[in-house]
Amino acid sequence: MVGIIIAVAVVLFVAFLLLRALNFKPKNQVNATEEKVEFDKERTVETLRELVRFKTVSYSDSSKEDKKEFTKFTKALPKLYPTVFKTCELKLSSERGMLFLWEGKKHDKPSVMMAHYDVVPADEKGWEKPPFDAELVDGIVWGRGTLDTKATMNGILSAAETLITDGFVPENDIYFAFSGNEEINGLGAVKIVDYFEENNVDLALVVDEGGAVVEGVFPGVKEPCGLIGIAEKGMLNVEYKVVSQGGHASAPKPNSPIPTLAEACCHIEENPFKMHITKPVKEMFDTLGRYSSFVYKLIFSNLWLFSPVLNMLCKIKGGEMNALMRTTVAFTKAEGSDAFNVIPPEATLGSNLRLNPCDTIESALEYLKKIVDNENIEITALGGMNPSRISETNCEAYDKVAAAVASTWQGTIVSPYLMVQCSDSRHYGRISDKVYRFSAMALSTEERATIHGNNERIPVETIHKAVEFYIRLMKQC
Repeated sequence: MVGIIIAVAVVLFVAFLLLRALNFKPKNQVNATEEKVEFDKERTVETLRELVRFKTVSYSDSSKEDKKEFTKFTKALPKLYPTVFKTCELKLSSERGMLFLWEGKKHDKPSVMMAHYDVVPADEKGWEKPPFDAELVDGIVWGRGTLDTKATMNGILSAAETLITDGFVPENDIYFAFSGNEEINGLGAVKIVDYFEENNVDLALVVDEGGAVVEGVFPGVKEPCGLIGIAEKGMLNVEYKVVSQGGHASAPKPNSPIPTLAEACCHIEENPFKMHITKPVKEMFDTLGRYSSFVYKLIFSNLWLFSPVLNMLCKIKGGEMNALMRTTVAFTKAEGSDAFNVIPPEATLGSNLRLNPCDTIESALEYLKKIVDNENIEITALGGMNPSRISETNCEAYDKVAAAVASTWQGTIVSPYLMVQCSDSRHYGRISDKVYRFSAMALSTEERATIHGNNERIPVETIHKAVEFYIRLMKQC
């Protein structure tokens, strides 16, 4: 009798899980409009090429920078986007920050369109085309910054240039905010946020780089996904140091610096940070999971049961999915003796952490010390930033961005997500919970790999789509 009861209970339980999976159907997606957007497509390509030709390379060591290139870049903008500069008021200008106001009919719900115009260095030896020549070959523009993020800046200004020329006036004020030191965590964007705060400007919408239209990034989903970042992880650099008496390599003693650090490294890798399904990830699962294959629907509709399985898979595979779920630790630097036959009197190990929204710099450092559990290892934070504020999705601001995405890339599933990189938009968290991270482009895996890498390039069609996206968005503001 007991066996029958257990069998019935198991059948009912399995049926319950299956029923939840069967009912895990797509929600009403964003309404996409099919209105055609017209603009001078050839001109938008040429303006981007002009932006790319300026070597606006940021370095933490400012002596390496060519400041003349930054000056030439800003001086070229009025010639490239003349109507914008005649119409919009320059509210703030510094060496590495520009803020423009396009005045609307009303002033109570202002929006901000962001981008940065500095780029990371490019090793020309590894490039197929010169990184600052902006060559146009077979419908593709090659160059550093084409994706990150001069295409975004060009998209914003070209959209505004088009709309202003057509006589369009936005319902509300629109600000254009551009920084020139995002790549080195500079103060360009910080000063712009200071301006908003000091002038009591209550922002209704902020859009910066972040997610994109991508394929094959979510298990079981075949459709392209337009990912809008509603938060970003924090970042922390950590140094692990061991000091010893050193000595000759011919007579090594136990527990010398490098083996000690190696053991600590292994302990940390074997004990990853705890998994957290935060609001951005939960909403992503609830959106994209409904489009996945049945097996994955079974998992994502019953996370209360299958989260340990998901946790195990993330630990084993690592990669993007794992990065969404927990604070990650990447060991990136190591230093010991200058000679092969000398035991180092001091050895260091370096790691880069990307902090889950549930963690902080302080809690992450405490966890590392607990796992390492060795008083001979000095663990020090060398700088970082806490995770950003999490933005709202059940609101008009998010709906506007989502509608622009769905209308520009027809057939795309729009979803919130957690951005694992850092951007200037995090600074806006102190004045707004309507900050959204979306790079206005569709990117393949190969194209994403060129960001900060060799052979960064952008198809002409992607340039056009960026302009179209911002035209659609600005019309809603």
